[in-house]
Amino acid sequence: MRKLTKVLFGTAAALAIATGAQAEDKKLESIGISVGLLGNPFFVATIKGIEDRAREINPDVEITSVSADYDLNKQVNQIDNFIAAGVDIIMLNAVDDTAIAPAVKRAKNAGIVVAAFDVSAPGADVTVMTDNIAAGTKACQFIVDALDGEGNVAIIKGPSSSSLNDRFKGCSDVFAANGGINVLSDDQNGKAARDGGLEVMQGLLTRFQDLDAVFGANDPMALGAQLAAKQFNRTDIIITGVDGAPDTEESLADPSSLLKASASQDPYVMAGMALKMGYELFMGNVPDEDTVLIEPVLITADNLGEYQGWTAARD
Repeated sequence: MRKLTKVLFGTAAALAIATGAQAEDKKLESIGISVGLLGNPFFVATIKGIEDRAREINPDVEITSVSADYDLNKQVNQIDNFIAAGVDIIMLNAVDDTAIAPAVKRAKNAGIVVAAFDVSAPGADVTVMTDNIAAGTKACQFIVDALDGEGNVAIIKGPSSSSLNDRFKGCSDVFAANGGINVLSDDQNGKAARDGGLEVMQGLLTRFQDLDAVFGANDPMALGAQLAAKQFNRTDIIITGVDGAPDTEESLADPSSLLKASASQDPYVMAGMALKMGYELFMGNVPDEDTVLIEPVLITADNLGEYQGWTAARD
């Protein structure tokens, strides 16, 4: 696979040299952005990162942002609409990291650069993501340490995407490596939303009276799990998540919080970097690496004051 990638890059580089004159005349005029859910502050921050970097390139660039609402068919239609509109770059947060492949291929066949962020997408030209395996590893190692290596735990999954699946893998590997950890449930889909996490956690607490800790594959699900635990008057459960969202910051600052840690992401930087890489490719400059992973930082009540969150002022 690596050799094939090198061949493809070599071909692309040759084409870039051959078309250097045309590249000098190119101008970034339009960008289409499709994200999982616009109501999620994470995606609001990604769009802001894309917009800021894009307007540094061309203040008059036309940017269209749409929400797929975690619906594959809806996102496919959005990509097809971007193709029909002739955008220069599609910024894609894929809601399904496998089934989106044909739509990505159509966009590339139309000469459109596809830049994936947060989630991988088969065939995307460039990708920038958090190291999600590391995020799941850090969040669940916190649980193991807090339980002194012994206890009953559960994982709340989300929709099938590379980011959520990688967090699940990182967490599962940590739990599997500790013989005193008993995983009671790891197959429930919290739909990447607070309501979904609430519903799954209600079911878990009904089934398992001796649950000690829960990992939510993103912060909305973890916060939903916390709400359910409080409804059940459970004050002794340890909950961790991934994102470092504004609501998570608020929760971590509360001494009574059950949400004890979150492996943070920087959606603003992530998406902005993906746009810059996509633009370089649009201009005919092939990147040295087509995939960049950003290391997550585990935030807790102890280091919260040092954390630069999603809504922090940016340069």
